[in-house]
Amino acid sequence: MTMLIAASATFVLIHLLVSGTRVRDALTGAIGEGPYMGLFSLAEVACLAWLIVAFGPARASADNALLWSITPATRDIQIVVQLAAFLLVVPGILTPNPTGVGQVGVLDKSDAIRGMLRISRHPFLWGVALWSAGHLLVNGSTADIVLFGGFFVLAVLGPPSIDAKRKRKLGERWGAFAAQTSSVPFAAIFAGRQKLRLGEIGWWRIALAVVLWAVTLWGHPYAFGVRALP
Repeated sequence: MTMLIAASATFVLIHLLVSGTRVRDALTGAIGEGPYMGLFSLAEVACLAWLIVAFGPARASADNALLWSITPATRDIQIVVQLAAFLLVVPGILTPNPTGVGQVGVLDKSDAIRGMLRISRHPFLWGVALWSAGHLLVNGSTADIVLFGGFFVLAVLGPPSIDAKRKRKLGERWGAFAAQTSSVPFAAIFAGRQKLRLGEIGWWRIALAVVLWAVTLWGHPYAFGVRALP
């Protein structure tokens, strides 16, 4: 369990204490943007590998207490939550976004705020937050809480960290974009700053998200040894 806690904490902290802070500014100033991104990507992959390797033994250990169990109701809720997560994650990844790595140039387009960006400027991370929250709902062991809880914390705290990083680098260019959008999904729409236009998202992106959600539900027992469907 100690190794899993260390791996999860390291994965979260390298993002919150390095990637989104002035530490990153200092590192990129010293070694350049390219070398920094290469080293940081290696660190991310190493941490993910560490999490995967540590999770199995942690789940099998005597320290892995079960704090709550899945119920028919939470299982059904989880299925719906995962659909919402896929609908944020998949179109979010496939939509040009100035919050993404190497995509700052999107801000220079006259129609930069389209599709998923009307809903959230961080759709991927909010989708990950839903994905991890859904898994926490039906997985109440200590090991599951450490694993999925780490992803949840990072997904929720990541957007303000990214926003601060972009604001330092882009100044007024970022300010104008941020003023017309929202981090929290649908907040800008509810506030009247944006309109929901599903056609701009791309129906193929929405369809792909639904298909991947369905395939994941069906294939869950084969890939992870646990049924996701009743």
